[in-house]
Amino acid sequence: MATENQQVTPADATIVTSGLGRKGPEERDLPASLKQDMDLCLHILRDVLGEFDEKLLAVFDDVRLNAVEASAAHFAQMVDAKVTADDGLSKAVSKLNGMNLHDTQLLARAFATYFHLANLCEENYRVSVLHQRECEVEDSLPVDPVNELTCAYHKLLTEMSPAEAKELLAKLEFHPVFTAHPTEARRKAVAGKIRRISQLLSEHHRLGGSDKRENYRRLYNEIDALLRTSPIALKKPTPVEEADTILDIFDATLFDTIPVVYRRFDDWLLGKKAGLVPPRCPAFFHPGSWIGSDRDGNPNVTAKVSRQVARKFSDHVLVALENRTREVGKCLTMETRTTPPSVELLELWNRQREMSEQLTENASDVSNSEPHRAVMLVMADRLHRTISRDTDLMYHSCEDFIEDLQIVQRSLAEGGDPRAAYGPLQDLIWQAQTFGFHMVEMEFRQHSLVHSRALEDIREHGLHGERGPLQPMTREVLDTFRALGAIQKRNGMRAARRYIISFAKSAQHVRDVFELNRLAFAHPQDAPTIDVIPLFEQLEDLQNSVNVLEEIIKIPEVQARLKATGRKMEVMLGYSDSSKDAGPTSATLALHSAQERIAQWAKKHDIDLTLFHGRGGAVGRGGGPANRAVLAQPVGSVNCRFKLTEQGEVIFARYGNPILAIRHVESVASATLLQSSPSVEKTNTDMTKKYADMAAKLDVAAHERFLDLLQTDDFTPWFSTVTPLSEIGLLPIGSRPAKRGLG
Repeated sequence: MATENQQVTPADATIVTSGLGRKGPEERDLPASLKQDMDLCLHILRDVLGEFDEKLLAVFDDVRLNAVEASAAHFAQMVDAKVTADDGLSKAVSKLNGMNLHDTQLLARAFATYFHLANLCEENYRVSVLHQRECEVEDSLPVDPVNELTCAYHKLLTEMSPAEAKELLAKLEFHPVFTAHPTEARRKAVAGKIRRISQLLSEHHRLGGSDKRENYRRLYNEIDALLRTSPIALKKPTPVEEADTILDIFDATLFDTIPVVYRRFDDWLLGKKAGLVPPRCPAFFHPGSWIGSDRDGNPNVTAKVSRQVARKFSDHVLVALENRTREVGKCLTMETRTTPPSVELLELWNRQREMSEQLTENASDVSNSEPHRAVMLVMADRLHRTISRDTDLMYHSCEDFIEDLQIVQRSLAEGGDPRAAYGPLQDLIWQAQTFGFHMVEMEFRQHSLVHSRALEDIREHGLHGERGPLQPMTREVLDTFRALGAIQKRNGMRAARRYIISFAKSAQHVRDVFELNRLAFAHPQDAPTIDVIPLFEQLEDLQNSVNVLEEIIKIPEVQARLKATGRKMEVMLGYSDSSKDAGPTSATLALHSAQERIAQWAKKHDIDLTLFHGRGGAVGRGGGPANRAVLAQPVGSVNCRFKLTEQGEVIFARYGNPILAIRHVESVASATLLQSSPSVEKTNTDMTKKYADMAAKLDVAAHERFLDLLQTDDFTPWFSTVTPLSEIGLLPIGSRPAKRGLG
């Protein structure tokens, strides 16, 4: 039976530690602060479990302790084969076998809550370690050892001239693309509770008296609610509802933390001048999204849905920019006598008066003799009118808004107040440059077969159904391009210009997309500008990618885009489908080889290449530390730009906590810079040559073993039996069906 006050045991440490090899439980000593948090969470969880059902608490304790015993025995046997097996596991299995379905579900929920709390404790510990490391950094050091981006730039300066390093920094881009792949079972309500528990836990140990008692009470409330809340949604979300994932991350972290990333770099690079001179860090973070625009295998994503999601993103970021503009403006209370406005600012004010006397009068009433404040308040009002689409007062592009912000900034600097010019106002400029009026760059994706069938249908029945009605899918494909054009017209070209072709096998698949884009409009000149991106996924397609690209650049529309963009081109590589097609090892090697060949091909044709990595969180989907993944890319394949998909559970893990989000962005950006350094290029070249023969042998052997496994008699039914594959497909965790259905 359970004891009254159980604490976290050494074996519980296996839940919150990793990379400890074959150390036994007794060697897995947790740091004191982490153990303290684990003890606290386990204590509260046991209390609320007891309040909910004392019998459930007893079973929870018994099964947990049985698992601890089994874990200890397992590690002991790994160290000494003579050690006899412990029967803890059999005890746990026996107890579970004797439970009914209802009680088993409750026990599973109890352990799910336990694991949520354990992960949360580890996350808070990581944050505390980062804070501690920051506190220990001396101002006299030439580089901030905690900020990987500053370390990377410092290394560049040791290997090249300042001008060359500055040129690489100006090219830096990190482009995460958030997707709605159904790999995140945690519902929004659960994520919110976890976030609140995390905040309460981080405050707990520095409180005392009544404040600490209140903190205890709220922790009990949140953990009790977490236990009693269904861990998965009651129904599948719609694509429009899935967009809330990005809105939550935007509000919780991205909008405020991305300027912090830029500021932290400037603070190191500029030293005491930081905040007094123009910034050096470019707005290199460019978020994208497939949510509401990835229709490959998801019939729920329609043209109408894409328009709704784009509007949802745009309205949300405009509200955030309006509120921040108003906040910053209200702080710019510098009088004309102390900070005279520039001629440029006065001209802007006059243009605002011509646009709306009412708005300028309202601003003047609260900002008499404070011209910078008055101008900013009118700008905030114009952002509000942009949401309501008031054509006379709205901003027609984010570039116009940024230009007005920079006029205010220059006026403050010229008026002798650089602190106001390069303080919160600069953060707002960074936010506008990063998120625009669109928040995320929506990327449309569809299977090549859908395009081929649509064109066949049009050729058979006529564009307007002259020889019979078009198929619903054909009409939907044409509507998709109209939706893309409408989004561009409303939110700017950055909002939606990429169109990705899944299973791209030939240049004809790219031609198909351009043709459909033209056919969707009565007048060809009305068609939106699009960048068509081939996605190479299967082993054969990866091997043939350069031949296909050679034909793609001969397409007139592609040549026109190359000319318009300074010969920029994007190619996407699929990690998940290639792994399923060839096996993890062969797929990894094939991807590396394809990147190498594509990079060489791009250099030959003077193409400014961006490789888009379709990676997931799991190892089988290309998952792993992003920093190491960037550094391991073939020479010439990164060029100071890294783009990847951030899928499902990875989004919450990397961007759910502000401190960890900053750390992640800095880590990936640093690797993206370093990958173009001479030392890393030399290392990658040398290692590729050194291990080429070994890689070739591994490729052959791994591919053969993978095919042998797949072709083993009864493998498919066995795999379905021992994995929850079909059950996972039934979970209401995403709008996308479990399997792609093209018929």
